[in-house]
Amino acid sequence: MDRHDERVLPKSVKLLWNLDDPGTRGPKRGMSLDQIVEAAVKIGDAEGFAAISMGRIAKELGFTPMSLYRYVDSKDTLVDILLDRVIGPPPLLTTDAGWRANLQAWAWAEFRSIRVHDWWLDIPMTGPPLGPNNMDWLETGMAALADLPIPEPQRLQLVTNLSFFVVSRARFLRDTIKQAKDDTDYTGILAQILDPARYPAVTSAITNRAFDDDDMHWEEGDFGFALDRLLDGYEHYVSTYPR
Repeated sequence: MDRHDERVLPKSVKLLWNLDDPGTRGPKRGMSLDQIVEAAVKIGDAEGFAAISMGRIAKELGFTPMSLYRYVDSKDTLVDILLDRVIGPPPLLTTDAGWRANLQAWAWAEFRSIRVHDWWLDIPMTGPPLGPNNMDWLETGMAALADLPIPEPQRLQLVTNLSFFVVSRARFLRDTIKQAKDDTDYTGILAQILDPARYPAVTSAITNRAFDDDDMHWEEGDFGFALDRLLDGYEHYVSTYPR
C-alpha cells in the first residue's frame, strides 16, 4: 500500500504531515493554517479549550468563519492538529546518559510541556496520536530503550505507560492540588472532621504536617517522587526479565 494513499489518510494527518496543500481553493485571503493554529492556542491559553471554536478563531484573526474552511475542513480536524502541535517537540537525549536517566528526562519534558498549555489535557483523544510531534516523542522514548534486552512490545508498553503516568499526574495537579491550595484549608478541614480513633494514620500525618511539608515543592516534588518510584519498578522489571 502506498504510504501517501489519500484514500486512507484523514484530513488532519495530511495537514500535519504536509501531504495536503491547504488554502488552494478560491482567492488568496492572507491567512495560513499556522495562523489558525496559533490563534487557537492563544485562545486556549487565555480561556481554556472550551472557548476554542471556528467562530472565535475567525474573530481573533479578523476573518469570517467560512474563510477558515479553506485551510481546515472542520473543528475536529483542527482539534487533531492541536493535539499534536501544542505538545511540541520532545527533548534531545544523549545516548551515554543511560536508559533510566533518559526516560526521566523524557517524562519531565512531557510534564513541563503539558503545564505550559494545560488546557491540552481537555482535548478529546479519540484514537492514537498520529502527528509528527507525537511520533517524535514516541521515537525518542523508544530509542532510549533500544539497547535493553526486552522485546519491542514490552519497550512500547514501558514508554506508553510512562506517558499515561505523566498525563494523569499533570491532570491531577491542575484539577486537584491547585484548587485545594487556592480555595480550601484542606488539612484544617480534615483536622476538624476526622475521628483519630477511626483514622489514626491520617490523623498522625496531619499532626506531623505530612501535607504541609515546607521542604516539598508539591507541584513538582510530588511528581518527581512518584516518577522515581515508577522508574524503580521499571529498573526491577528490566533487571529481572528472563534472558
